[in-house]
Amino acid sequence: MSDDTSRIFLVGDNPFHGISHLSQERARSRPGKDSATDYADIVLASIDTGANGFMFSVSETTLSILKNIRERKRIEEVKLYPIIPYAFEYVRIATQTGTPGLAQRFAKQIALSGDVRATLSGMKGVMQMNPPDLLKTYLAYELSRLKSATGTTKNLASLFLHEVITDMSLALNLKWLFTDYSAFISKKKLTPGFHTRNLPFLLNKFAEWGIDPNKCLITTPFNKAGFQMNPNREACERSLATLSSPVVLAISVFAGGYFKPSEALEYLATLDHLKGVVAGVSSQQQAHETFGLFKSTLTKNL
Repeated sequence: MSDDTSRIFLVGDNPFHGISHLSQERARSRPGKDSATDYADIVLASIDTGANGFMFSVSETTLSILKNIRERKRIEEVKLYPIIPYAFEYVRIATQTGTPGLAQRFAKQIALSGDVRATLSGMKGVMQMNPPDLLKTYLAYELSRLKSATGTTKNLASLFLHEVITDMSLALNLKWLFTDYSAFISKKKLTPGFHTRNLPFLLNKFAEWGIDPNKCLITTPFNKAGFQMNPNREACERSLATLSSPVVLAISVFAGGYFKPSEALEYLATLDHLKGVVAGVSSQQQAHETFGLFKSTLTKNL
């Protein structure tokens, strides 16, 4: 990387949702905190120690955390890297109410958001069955939720498509989704972001479609075990090395809890083209230990 200020160390939100990618039983038994105040304490402890941003799925839980940080008048200290959609939330609603119920609830929420432009665009998209208009409506709706929680969009750094959407759209060859999404986000003066569990496939499709990855941010797993790295660790490392500028943020760096921070660092420090790291922590003590170690070690090696 060119300089220390370009390096990104983000606190992730998985522990706030009780998520462990290694073990569902571990996630259920993990002693989690149960209030936005507790979670906000962890985010701010991470920021105070060395993290410079917060990556999170846009959900009621994380919006409550942002509101809490805003009430403390510290929201401008936290660079925000939201992920949309929060897939679990939409699947849960669809399971309970069916797809029509999900659509009705979504339409009602857009109307209640007060975003007239998004409402009109959504009506046009439905009437004309126009996917690009529906996409823009959805993106405007999520941005309005974020602004409502934070009071501003000035500290939004990017907006990421969830890996479920990214990887499915790559597989279905939906070039329009990536180009329209990138154009919309860029007009908002944000960096388009993509989550993926298959970095080689994403970069290959971008090359085929003429999309410049250097104008995006990409989050994808990197860890010594090759956990969630598709098709394999070696292929992901080769793809990372082909990038002309650092645009990749490593996630799953602990391999779902298999590695300690110091063990994760041994591997991450060998990767020359990373932009930064996203790490979930479940306590203020873990925040101090993890981000203090990351900042002191990776700024010397990345």
